[in-house]
Amino acid sequence: MSDALPTPRRFPLTAGLMAGVGGLLGATAVGWLGLPPNVALLLSITVGVALLAFALGRVMGWSDRWMVIAIPLGWFLVFFLVPFFVLGRISLSEAIIARPPYSPLWDTAPDGSIEILASLQNYGFILGESLYRNAYLSSMQVAAVSTVFALLIGYPIAYYIARSEEPKRSILLLMVILPFWTSFLLRVYAWIGFLRREGVINNLLLWAGIIDEPLVMMQTPGAVYVGIVYTYLPFMILPIYSALEKMDGSLIEAAEDLGCSRLSAFWLVTFPLSRPGIIAGCFLVFIPAMGEFVIPSLLGGSQTLMIGKVLWEEFFSNRDWPVASAVAVVLLLLLVVPIVLFQRNQQRQQEAGK
Repeated sequence: MSDALPTPRRFPLTAGLMAGVGGLLGATAVGWLGLPPNVALLLSITVGVALLAFALGRVMGWSDRWMVIAIPLGWFLVFFLVPFFVLGRISLSEAIIARPPYSPLWDTAPDGSIEILASLQNYGFILGESLYRNAYLSSMQVAAVSTVFALLIGYPIAYYIARSEEPKRSILLLMVILPFWTSFLLRVYAWIGFLRREGVINNLLLWAGIIDEPLVMMQTPGAVYVGIVYTYLPFMILPIYSALEKMDGSLIEAAEDLGCSRLSAFWLVTFPLSRPGIIAGCFLVFIPAMGEFVIPSLLGGSQTLMIGKVLWEEFFSNRDWPVASAVAVVLLLLLVVPIVLFQRNQQRQQEAGK
């Protein structure tokens, strides 16, 4: 007969330990990290709830796999779906001079009936205004061109790293990841030092005698493309490298033994096997570039029209939160719907191939 306590008696002890760990982490955050008490309280509650959920899952006999998946699903629910519904709720309201600056979705009439005030007028407004249409189209163009350039530059780099031997491969990977150790804003400001009229590039060209007067590179669409490609290039390199690194090199040798040239073997074997990495890299570059705000503002100036800048102006300059929320919802739909359709198409092709 086993001396172990039954599971129902073990649960209160485990739950207490888990809650205590959460509280200890909160106290540590206050003392060592210098976080505000409210932030530390939120941290301790979050950790405590996560640990309690893990303990409860063990008691209920749930699979550890589902408990691990539940953590990112909960994160997704709290930090994506909830803000999305908040944006959707604001987009159906009307802008007013108040705090918050939008009207409620319903009101109670004197006779006690409920009057619905929600409407789709904000969506009709942004779809009917040329400013917003041009901003969406311009953002899609900038994001698509930047993604193509990032792919053309990133694929050879990823291929070279995947074919390199250790320790050279680790050093090259470190060089790709190294920019993430520096602030994103500082890296963009560094490009201002390179591209301005008195910058590094113009000084080198003048010193070499290639040009007679400084080139105008700042406040141009080209500067925006340079900034976006440079910033998001690692997001293209890493997925492609991951796909190429897993590829079996004997497949290339077999293709060459069967009469394929080096170029044909690459196109028929290497490129198809790296396609998942290419797709992932294109998504990782296109999606954030679509809503980019900092790079167009600093490098492109007023000549570059992108939806991220329009969003900022609607929220903070015009304080028209309903219209800004509608713009954000439409942008999200423009990004999510094609991705979902693409994934379903890929799944159907895989099922048909089986």
